[in-house]
Amino acid sequence: MKAKSRKKSRANGRGRKTSHPGKEDGVSLYKRIKIDVTRMLSSGDISPQDPLPTEKQLAARFEVSIGTVRRAMDDLVAEHIVVRQQGRGTFLAALSPERMLNRFWPYFRQDGVRVIPIVQTLSFEETRADAETAEALGLRKGDPTYRIVNVLLMSGNPVILDEINLAKKTYSGLNEEDLVARETTMYGFYQSHFGINVFRVLDRMHGALANEWSAERLGVELNTPLLSVVRIAYAFGNRPVEFRKSLIRTDAYEYRNAIGGEIRVD
Repeated sequence: MKAKSRKKSRANGRGRKTSHPGKEDGVSLYKRIKIDVTRMLSSGDISPQDPLPTEKQLAARFEVSIGTVRRAMDDLVAEHIVVRQQGRGTFLAALSPERMLNRFWPYFRQDGVRVIPIVQTLSFEETRADAETAEALGLRKGDPTYRIVNVLLMSGNPVILDEINLAKKTYSGLNEEDLVARETTMYGFYQSHFGINVFRVLDRMHGALANEWSAERLGVELNTPLLSVVRIAYAFGNRPVEFRKSLIRTDAYEYRNAIGGEIRVD
């Protein structure tokens, strides 16, 4: 009986090391490889300028077939985490302004036109996390943070007021000069300067009224109805890397989330 059991084990494992014998069917195995590749990307050792290991190299590293690796990489491409460049290889997807608008920018003019905003930084300060910020960023109350306030103008008008909170330990060395001088989006800035890749966000929305501070900066009357959006941005490993509170004028703009993709009617 023991000899038969060993023979069966060798047949199932096919010489492959595994911590879950009998459960590595095609689906679960490729998902495990996808997680392992994502962890490798989250290490910060790979920049958007560096090609990832080839599928053959990844297959050897994880001791799986090239087909399993390819299926995992296909998912990462579909999720815009990596991009394939013909003749060059596969790269970590850079957060260009165009890509940021396509993936993380849900604000449209009410006629459906997406407008690229002009960002003006109103304030930059080092502060301490309050209870709300600490919970959102996985910190302790009173931990050092950066607080940035931006106003975003579209078609020359102030439309969005952003308060961005960042953990100081995550963005060590951040300064206002580099922030203001950036030539990319905030998420592109996180990636290029700190190796932090935002791959998903959680937005919560509710109605709000403009107080004196927000009314002055958005150019609206006191108590004007606004849309409040509270966002937590996550890097690989579901690590919270940004806590943002936005107030949006809705007289000409709207929040739009097309789950499953936009449908164009010509």
